[in-house]
Amino acid sequence: MSAASRRAAAGRLLGFLRKEGLQVRRDPSSIALALVMPVVLILLFGYGVSLDAENIPVAVLLEDGGAAGRDLLGRLEGSRYFEPVLVTSSAEAERLMAEHEIEALVRVGSDFESDLGGAPPAPVQLVLRGIDSNRARLVSGYLEGVVGLWSAGRAARGEPAAPPAASIAPRTWFNPSLRSTNFLVPGLVALVMTLTGALLTALVVAREWERGTMEAILVTPLRPTEFLVAKLVPYYLLGMGGMVLAVGLGVLLFGVPLRGSFLALFVMSSLFLLASLGLGLAISSTVRVQFVAAQVSILSGFLPAFFLSGLLFDLDSTPWPIRWISHLVPARYFVSASHTLFLAGDLWSVLWPDALALALMATLLIGVARRRTGARLGD
Repeated sequence: MSAASRRAAAGRLLGFLRKEGLQVRRDPSSIALALVMPVVLILLFGYGVSLDAENIPVAVLLEDGGAAGRDLLGRLEGSRYFEPVLVTSSAEAERLMAEHEIEALVRVGSDFESDLGGAPPAPVQLVLRGIDSNRARLVSGYLEGVVGLWSAGRAARGEPAAPPAASIAPRTWFNPSLRSTNFLVPGLVALVMTLTGALLTALVVAREWERGTMEAILVTPLRPTEFLVAKLVPYYLLGMGGMVLAVGLGVLLFGVPLRGSFLALFVMSSLFLLASLGLGLAISSTVRVQFVAAQVSILSGFLPAFFLSGLLFDLDSTPWPIRWISHLVPARYFVSASHTLFLAGDLWSVLWPDALALALMATLLIGVARRRTGARLGD
């Protein structure tokens, strides 16, 4: 390509970039979705969504009304995890559980106090409502912690306790406080960029067809690659702006740790955003109606990012077909990488496979968008 041709190509590209920038500026909905939506989502998930369980209603049946049983009841009442309700019989507790009034029954047997300090340890029976197995395991773990603290307190005061033959000393890595916000906010960045990348860009080419401006573009010497770059750059900048805003709010407002480098986060975010932009442009280059393009982008971009990325659900606990399908979702790799960067640091043994998968998906999707754009522009 001669110098004159390169100057002409640069001039066309700069002119089209200016046109796209003006279009974004004149469309407040794009700016609102890219910059206001992250604030709304961060506040909603930070304040309104929690995976922690508190104030769990449990029934307590004290068959042994001695001092030890009442002391254990006081420990339950003082815990922020439980709201104990005294019952007089197992039948009453069964009725409350059937009516979903309680989630568990804690039964202190009639020989509880006399068995303290013996072997085997004095038993505390726990009956769980197992409709939600994850929550049942959570309640069981909380109760074990309360009983363990109560037993340790009695031992410290020199009173007979119930030390087991082997004790469990749990230790939590990466999220010692067990705050669900530390888990939700890093994954939420993926939703923010999916909104900008897949949803907004799915409309840009379809909008040109609906408004009748595509015919004017077709008669220009603009090449498909230049057209694609001009469509990508403004929304890339919007998406990265939304990422910075979401990360800033998460770190400053909710105290979410960012243990990895911002440079690594920037690279992973760029790869994921390019994959999302490629998906959106591939949809927009194929579908000429904005409404249809929006619906397709939600079904193929936003919903998989929400349900199949590991943001809310443990993918290892899902059936193998679902796990297999989730490997086709770019958000899965970015959520994994963002959790690693926020909570563990720059662990490149984890980050490199995610980065490679995102780079391959970005290349493939942008290539599809380039091919579809070239077919529409007569390349």
